[in-house]
Amino acid sequence: MGYRRLFSRHPIAIAAFLVLAAAAMAVAGADEGDPPGRVARLSDAEGSVSLQPAGVQDWAAAAPNRPLTTGDKLWTDQNSRAELDLGSAAIRLGSTTGFSFLNLDDRMAQMNVTAGTAIVHVRDMGENQAFEIDTPNIALTLQAPGDYRVEVNEAGDTTLVAVSNGQAEASATGQTIPIGTQQAVTFTGTDQVSADASSVGAPDALDQWSMDREHQEEQAQAQASQYVPPDMAGAEQLNQYGSWSSVPEYGSVWTPNDVGPGWAPYQDGRWVWISPWGWTWVDNAPWGFAPFHYGRWANAGGRWFWVPGPRHVRHVYAPALVAWVGTPGGVATTVAVGAGVAAVAWFALGPREVYVPGYHVSPAYVRNVNVSNTTIVNNTYITNVYENKVTNITYVNQHAPGAITAVSRSTFVSAQPVRGHTVAIAPAELGRMRPVGAAPAIAPERQSVLGSVAGRDVHRPPAAFSNRPVVARVAPPPAPVSFAKQQEAIRANGGRPLAGPQLATIQERVPTSRVRVVTPGPVHSLPAVRSAPAPSLQQRERALQATPVPPPQNAVRGDRPPGAQRSAAPPESSSNRESGRPIPQAHPLPQAHPLPRARPLPEARPLPEAHPLPEAHPLPEAHPPQDRTIEPEAPRAVTPPSAAPAPRIESPRPGSPQAHPAAPPGAARPAPERRPPPPPARAEERRSNPPDRPNNRQDRPNNRP
Repeated sequence: MGYRRLFSRHPIAIAAFLVLAAAAMAVAGADEGDPPGRVARLSDAEGSVSLQPAGVQDWAAAAPNRPLTTGDKLWTDQNSRAELDLGSAAIRLGSTTGFSFLNLDDRMAQMNVTAGTAIVHVRDMGENQAFEIDTPNIALTLQAPGDYRVEVNEAGDTTLVAVSNGQAEASATGQTIPIGTQQAVTFTGTDQVSADASSVGAPDALDQWSMDREHQEEQAQAQASQYVPPDMAGAEQLNQYGSWSSVPEYGSVWTPNDVGPGWAPYQDGRWVWISPWGWTWVDNAPWGFAPFHYGRWANAGGRWFWVPGPRHVRHVYAPALVAWVGTPGGVATTVAVGAGVAAVAWFALGPREVYVPGYHVSPAYVRNVNVSNTTIVNNTYITNVYENKVTNITYVNQHAPGAITAVSRSTFVSAQPVRGHTVAIAPAELGRMRPVGAAPAIAPERQSVLGSVAGRDVHRPPAAFSNRPVVARVAPPPAPVSFAKQQEAIRANGGRPLAGPQLATIQERVPTSRVRVVTPGPVHSLPAVRSAPAPSLQQRERALQATPVPPPQNAVRGDRPPGAQRSAAPPESSSNRESGRPIPQAHPLPQAHPLPRARPLPEARPLPEAHPLPEAHPLPEAHPPQDRTIEPEAPRAVTPPSAAPAPRIESPRPGSPQAHPAAPPGAARPAPERRPPPPPARAEERRSNPPDRPNNRQDRPNNRP
């Protein structure tokens, strides 16, 4: 009676709890051989970005919306960058960066950076989730949500780790070093690794691009999370390219804005082969990831809209949520469209319809991939459809206008674009068609894996980058089986993808030499890190300009009159030219008026009458002393560095100027003491203020006789 009352009061909460419990049981019961429930989406590729799919040796141009999984490698060439979306994390690569996934499943995202720069932003780290970044000399374990930047130099012997916010641990040779928020550590060496701590500096162009992308995606994800799970890859594009509305039969639905008349889902893209799922749809639309790997499509009134799965259930990735079209009997999944021409046809699954994987999985996986992507009546119905116990299935989109798309088998296998290569199906043939749940049993070719643009102007990384050994803390799975071996086994398996045990039988038993697993050593905390960021170039320039510079040996002193100062001949400088002073020469002065005995020199304090200023060098053809007209002071002779100084006469009182006795003609003058000088008067000032005018110098005494 109590249970009935509880259910009557809270029917919605109880129903939601049962759905979550069923999904949790499905995940818990998943077989170890099942494919992972998540992939990485190539969400942005700018410049030249190349892809090497797992198991092949060739490179192809990387296309947006391509799912990436264990063993896939990326290379961003010069002036290029890329972004990968994991839903709960974003990975952004700078130019000349080698990146790959050593392991990507439901619990572990183990990344490998052999060269270049990778920025990893962890939005959410759920229970039992792990993130690891492996480089040639360290293994970095991310321990909390945050922003982590990893740089590897070209030689592969230096790794810089910068943590803007978050917490990480770096494992190297016998040591483990914690790295916290606003810390940066440079690890140098491979056999013996040394660590040098610093702080995170100012962001560069890659940091700014990453922050801008993250800000936009966070805003878009916040809006989309009202309708889809918060960690669904590709959901951040939905608000920009479509609109949400409510339909009574299905609830919240999303409609794309940029599709033309006659458009239908799964028509603008191509089919590629990605192990272990097999045939996988890659859409061309910028929003074309989430609506083609999660949820269902419906048509009403000639309008297509996408119906997401339950918002509070963890979604599971599917390669393509479609039903295939075959001939009566349900064995073949190709249809005849002309004389001797075989075609492959499909249409989008509708709400509440069961997705049947074309690859070997456990019953728990089948329940999980359906419960998380649409509303199913019960698990028994899912199992019956998967085991082909239910044959009279009516698909809601089978008869929708333009829903069925068909291409030739060669177009399908060679990963050619569907748009522009569709084939028409005769009405009589349409009447004979029968929907089939599983994907067609067609073995892939080399082009199926690489795509139709393989080898066309594709930039490849240097061999040293792609084959460089790395250090790992967690042992990754064995290297992917080569595609040549897989192709042979797939053909023997009737064109179906290989299950986990089948792949294990052809797996190379030789352990990979590219990964060196290190055991975490004792934790060594580095010395205290500077609290302030490293100064920028502009800050360093300002500091240099503010630093006092000692005066040079030939600087003019400020404690002596300019006429009493002598120094070695300085080199010509901009200050000499700007001040108007002629450059001193080491030869006798030209003819000039003699200075009066009792008159002090310009710019100097008067000397006592008892100690008149000694005569300077006698000048040839000097004017008689009766001529009181004084011209501006001419340049004075400068003593060469090798000349011996003359004896100096001490001043009679402290603070008074010191003078030198007259030297014989041709003798060199002594060098003055080095003291800070006042700025010398310009030649223009001396001409405008002649020294014999008292009104220009109020403190000048009148010594006229």
